[in-house]
Amino acid sequence: MKSNIVLIGMPGCGKSTCGVLAAKALCMDFADTDLIIQAQEGRKLQEIIDTDGNGYFEKAEERALLESQFDNTVIATGGSAVYSESGMNHLKKSGKVIWLKIGLEEMLARIKNMKTRGILLRNGETIEDMFREREALYEKYADVVIDCTGSSIEETVLKICTAR
Repeated sequence: MKSNIVLIGMPGCGKSTCGVLAAKALCMDFADTDLIIQAQEGRKLQEIIDTDGNGYFEKAEERALLESQFDNTVIATGGSAVYSESGMNHLKKSGKVIWLKIGLEEMLARIKNMKTRGILLRNGETIEDMFREREALYEKYADVVIDCTGSSIEETVLKICTAR
């Protein structure tokens, strides 16, 4: 049985904020894969990217996804988790994958610290390039799509709980 809820989506869509509240409402545990990476590496995401590069970060993220075992957990993934096919397949085996979908304009309005947040941009790609590439991957892995455009935190949490 799939006991987990796996949240995917763009930076700023609410995976961590809404995920912890959904976990509380559903009496589930909560895990944030970005925090797992930071704990394993002993440094912030942006520092990992700046110091060791995108390739190293992607490997660290994949390792965090593959090595983590969750049960009855709401899992907030990093926005770039979908770059790891093996990592996403691992998460899909034990959970329902929910895409918290927002548009590009909303993402840009929600993210104030784009340069320091630890957002993975590959080979000099723009935010718009990243958005288009990831959107196709979110679509590929999602079992459920929740449109969060214009939604409050409370509305998004309710949608997550209902989609379970």
